[in-house]
Amino acid sequence: MEIAKKHSVLFLVLIAGLPLFAFLHLFAGQIPVSFTDVFEGLFNYKDQEINQLIIREIRFPRMIMAIIAGASLSVAGLLMQTLFNNPLAGPYVLGINSGSSLFVALSIMTGIPYFTSELGLITNALLGAFIFGLIILSFSRLVKTQVSLLLIGLMLGSFISAFVSLLQSASDAQELKIFTLWALGSLQKVEFDQLPIVISTAALGIIGAFFIVKPLNILILGESEAKLLGINIQKTRLIIIAITAVLTGLVTAFCGPIAFVGLAVPNLVRILFKTQNHKVLVFASLLFGGIFILLCDIFIQVLEPYFMLPINVLTSVIGAPLVIFFILKRIK
Repeated sequence: MEIAKKHSVLFLVLIAGLPLFAFLHLFAGQIPVSFTDVFEGLFNYKDQEINQLIIREIRFPRMIMAIIAGASLSVAGLLMQTLFNNPLAGPYVLGINSGSSLFVALSIMTGIPYFTSELGLITNALLGAFIFGLIILSFSRLVKTQVSLLLIGLMLGSFISAFVSLLQSASDAQELKIFTLWALGSLQKVEFDQLPIVISTAALGIIGAFFIVKPLNILILGESEAKLLGINIQKTRLIIIAITAVLTGLVTAFCGPIAFVGLAVPNLVRILFKTQNHKVLVFASLLFGGIFILLCDIFIQVLEPYFMLPINVLTSVIGAPLVIFFILKRIK
């Protein structure tokens, strides 16, 4: 009863916090806007009004993308940690982000019109995440320790980075500029007209995660016990990899690589909620992840008059110490 009460309080804080910080995010930035500008920009838009234009074409898409990026990466990280039974697993650490980045690099640097289109970029990002998810899954069946799997993920990420560097050295100046700006990570690349496809794709992945809550809860017991309880392990693995690919690939395509969110947020959620019930963990991860990226982006916009801080840099600065903390905690 005490745990249920604690969960209710935490969820109330997260559910109230997400729209609050989303609303504050709309007012962040160097150009001041009013409540009227926000309302008119969203519900009675006139493109001749500069403040309404800022809200509709810049700040609202950026706010929505911040929520989607945080929620998607956090849920993807949670699924990875459950699949590999490893709290240090995540799309970035295991090379899934890197695989998506590699296919995006191939898209940008091929010069083929389809690949550089919106559809081509998204397709390649999803495909890269799925293929490298399957590669990591294959390695997980061969190695016997979690540390070995993490090392393989890191080495795979290093190998991909080297290959991407090779592509960069062979690309022309314009392609190199586009890819470099993309690789820094940004929430500003999404346009208002792109929001339906972004929201629907993210919703598909997150809803899919809720549909596999039962297999996820049973996987915590171990694969042998899961098989005895009637779970189709092979099918469940593929579904988890597919959902992770959709969520990770979507964010990577539109925002660039964003590090450590998928690793840090699910671990923080587990510490706060002290449960292995994935119905609670998935919901809490998407709320906490959305709030986390919103706060990071508000901070970035506050600093904009002084210097530009890419979102990937800030999440790494915050996430890396948390990873060290989790490792030290496990050693103890």
